[in-house]
Amino acid sequence: MTRRSEDYRAEDSCVIPLSKLDVSEGKRFQDDSMWVCFERLRKEDPVHYCQDSAHGPYWSVTKYRDIVAVDTNHKAFSSEDGVTIVDVPGEHWTPSFIKMGPPKHAEQRNTVSPIVGPESLTKLESLIRSRVRAILARLPRNEAFNWVDMVSIELTTQMLATLFDFPFEDRRLLTYWSDVAVTAPRADHAIDSWDKRSAILSECLDYFTRLWNERINAEPRLDLISLMAHSPATRQMDPSEFLGNLILLIVGGNDTTRNSITGGLLFMGQYPSELRKLIDKPKLISSAVSEIIRYQTPIAHMRRTAAIDSIVGGKQIRKGDKVVMWYISGNRDEEIIENANNFVIDRKNVRQHLSFGFGIHRCLGRHLAELQLRVLWEEILDAELWFEVVGEPERIASNFVHGYSALPVRIAA
Repeated sequence: MTRRSEDYRAEDSCVIPLSKLDVSEGKRFQDDSMWVCFERLRKEDPVHYCQDSAHGPYWSVTKYRDIVAVDTNHKAFSSEDGVTIVDVPGEHWTPSFIKMGPPKHAEQRNTVSPIVGPESLTKLESLIRSRVRAILARLPRNEAFNWVDMVSIELTTQMLATLFDFPFEDRRLLTYWSDVAVTAPRADHAIDSWDKRSAILSECLDYFTRLWNERINAEPRLDLISLMAHSPATRQMDPSEFLGNLILLIVGGNDTTRNSITGGLLFMGQYPSELRKLIDKPKLISSAVSEIIRYQTPIAHMRRTAAIDSIVGGKQIRKGDKVVMWYISGNRDEEIIENANNFVIDRKNVRQHLSFGFGIHRCLGRHLAELQLRVLWEEILDAELWFEVVGEPERIASNFVHGYSALPVRIAA
């Protein structure tokens, strides 16, 4: 019998029999209690089989080296059945290039990659900087505000609107569609059925189809819709594939940066000595950005399906088995990352983290994410704006996007 979400107990993590430990419960991530589960799995059973979960049986891969081994072997561990632990019903399935193998994967990925290439990023930096300055200047003084809404979402949504050349006044639709796309329907949520989720995402498809029709009849330019409309690899996509790639690009351009922006401010408040390091030595900003992304791990997992019988960490994985790479756990593996449970902005090998994945599906927009975080912290330091976290963060109940819905802060006097 599949466990129900209400069977979850935060306090059971240390005492529940290992065979019954299901780390995928969304509420563990909402109350931030999943860490003890992952620590236990890394120590006791790094490649762990969970027979009974809301998502069916699955393998948890929780140590750094094992995750890299799976992530870099796309022939043995395929993304074609999906990249999340949730199995999407067939009638709601949307293909995208992250769910494809070679050669189609590379053809579609390469179509959109110029927008996050070095030349494009150089041009985008000044725009990002001007927007960061405007966002920081508009923040309330002498009162608390929600950092997630006023900074994290606003900056990333403005950037998404630019990448898609999306009508700026409607940019918050991108955040909404991103949130819907990563939501697995559940009874206690606004998205309580796959049909409701698909109905909302069909509105996303309709909106972008209008943009597509405009761009395909215009001269090619450097935005994501125009790139896809004019490329032989993507111009003949059917609607479901177009929607799948839209979702991939919206979520990829939103969640990594948005939640790392929030996490970074939270961590600097929790570790004031690290903030002091940054103030005293601003050259550490690039290093701090990498540490923020590691410590936050904004995408908690990626899923693969075994294409052949394989051995991982001494365990026999059978063809067809669901294999979940818990990046969030591998980023706390002390065999690889010294003092991994602490936030240390000047640690050695700071870029040695799993947050962007490895192999052919390594995060396409990772350099843009790092750029936005770097510019934000440069501008915070330059303006001498110091923020005080004045309440507990509100985390989302998701085992996929490791993120926040609210972080109450105040600008310190």
